[in-house]
Amino acid sequence: MKATKPKIFGLILAGGYSRRMGQDKSLLEFHGKPQIEYIYDLLQKCCGQVFLSKRADQKTYKNIPFINDVNEFADHGPLGGILSAMKEYPDASWIIMACDLPFVTEETIQTLLVQRDPQKTATAFISTQDALPEPLCAVWEGHAYDSILKLFNEGIHCPRKILIKSNVCLLQQTNPHWLDNVNTPQEYEQIKNKTKPC
Repeated sequence: MKATKPKIFGLILAGGYSRRMGQDKSLLEFHGKPQIEYIYDLLQKCCGQVFLSKRADQKTYKNIPFINDVNEFADHGPLGGILSAMKEYPDASWIIMACDLPFVTEETIQTLLVQRDPQKTATAFISTQDALPEPLCAVWEGHAYDSILKLFNEGIHCPRKILIKSNVCLLQQTNPHWLDNVNTPQEYEQIKNKTKPC
């Protein structure tokens, strides 16, 4: 008898300081709405619940439920947000999504879900830049919490390095630009001209 896949929640990573951008990247508009709303709307279509991952000192955003970084994972970047979510909802697996990915679409998410291997630590795309796992647009399985926490406690706090050391299902990107991100005002202006309002 085939094992049932655990329920899947969405987590929007928005706890960064956006220092290079000079403003909150989650509020930049590429599709006629703040990016945080664009990602939230995409994840709402396929997840039981969707949360904003944020620092404890950040404000909430409208009615989006949130998960603050817990003390033991605070100031550890995206991995701190991922582990905080896993700890709070141990029965769920997670579609993890960075807030600065303007070319992510419903097809991107469906590709992850259709090809997901729930027996592995994660299902992730292969970077078109360096052929390594892309951890911030991926499905992270809840059952892997203990093994991820072990690596964290060994001093590995980079999500990509966690996946490199784990058993991961790797996927090719149908669109090589799906995971292009934006970090500076110059990149924002360039990419904004390539996206259209929904």
